[in-house]
Amino acid sequence: MHRRTVPACLLVAAALACGGESERTTTAAAPQAPAATPAAPAAAPAAAPKTPDSLPRGLLLALSQFEVSPEGKVLPKPGAAKAEILVREGGAWKVTSFEDPESNVFHKVMVYGAPDGPAILTLGGSKAVLRLWRKGDAGMAPVATLWSKDFGGKFSRMRDAEIADVRNDGRNGLAVATHDQGVVATVLPDPKSGSFEVTEIDAEKDTFVHEIEVGDLDGDGVVEVYATPSEPNKLDGTEQSGHVTRYVPAKGEGSVVVADLGNRHAKEILVRDVDGDGRDELYVAVEAHTEGSGAQARIVEPVEIRRYDAGTEPSARNVVAKIDDRLCRFLTAGDVDGDGKKEMVAAGFKSGLWLLRPGADPKTGWKVEQIDASSSGFEHASLLTDLDGDQVDELYVASDDQGEVRRYVFQDGRWAKEVIHTRKPAGSAFTWNLMPVPVELVK
Repeated sequence: MHRRTVPACLLVAAALACGGESERTTTAAAPQAPAATPAAPAAAPAAAPKTPDSLPRGLLLALSQFEVSPEGKVLPKPGAAKAEILVREGGAWKVTSFEDPESNVFHKVMVYGAPDGPAILTLGGSKAVLRLWRKGDAGMAPVATLWSKDFGGKFSRMRDAEIADVRNDGRNGLAVATHDQGVVATVLPDPKSGSFEVTEIDAEKDTFVHEIEVGDLDGDGVVEVYATPSEPNKLDGTEQSGHVTRYVPAKGEGSVVVADLGNRHAKEILVRDVDGDGRDELYVAVEAHTEGSGAQARIVEPVEIRRYDAGTEPSARNVVAKIDDRLCRFLTAGDVDGDGKKEMVAAGFKSGLWLLRPGADPKTGWKVEQIDASSSGFEHASLLTDLDGDQVDELYVASDDQGEVRRYVFQDGRWAKEVIHTRKPAGSAFTWNLMPVPVELVK
């Protein structure tokens, strides 16, 4: 029997920054899953390698922050949406930040190649707004609003976005997910007016869309958009159904269900060519089936990482890995050992960080190894990226439960860990996303 307890501060923060609980339920049954490869024990940690004194790229962190009492207690009162910028220079990690008082959360902060030059794009919540920022005399300052809307439900949030030529017309556009009215949209620059053209390609009442991914599973050269609509968030252990939908805006193709998750749902998907066959795959982190709530919550079926290729039946349950946890809200892929092959990292809610390697048949059970059991967080934002330019990806993780941002490097078959930023008290901010940024854009 596995029990997981959700701390009170996580319940409050989840309700404020990602939607509240609901009493709606569903009784659809899930099919039986095949056995997955058992997890391998973690290797002993390696000595931390020397990090270069300066790095050409830094990190952007999308945050919601909370007030702290004079006694150091985190209060259930959100502050302004906040972004932190971490850069490495002069042999030290340095942190700056900027805020948007119109929202109480940035769900994502990333670099966007706007028509007039690269800028920092923020996705706000409580006031749903896509906004561009650039460096000014007094630091980062807003320079344009791409889209802002009250969606008319209990919440109004820009939840996720990916950059792609979604209309297949050469424009550097965005595919955007929102909640709580299930709006999926494309946002594209209009070269004539200089403004941005917004097209809502789907909407569904009382629906949360947490994740957007873009890619090309069928190999026809046209971008597909994938999204994760689900019932409103529940934290009481009751069932929350969901599925994964596909849109092809360039072909006028609307919502098509590509993964039917039955009485379970996913808040995290990844579209990448992880197995190296030249075609993207869709990976879905299906959240656990649990019984009971709070301290009595029991995992009946753990987190499953499922794979879908072009043409896979939506009802298929192609499980490549299982993680003994309730939630997994970050999947990231890259080459951690420099062998030219990609691996995947899955960040569990309480179970730690996991390295997933495709086997001889990448459509069946993958090898699962634990990277670090002492890293956790409600979102547990993670990113494989190459900040130092050595052609090998490092792993960056916001271990919010521990109040740390960490850098992991894989060397000699082991993981070396470096704490690059500390936030106290732990829980005073939630990290929703990590993204790389060229230093010249923020310094």
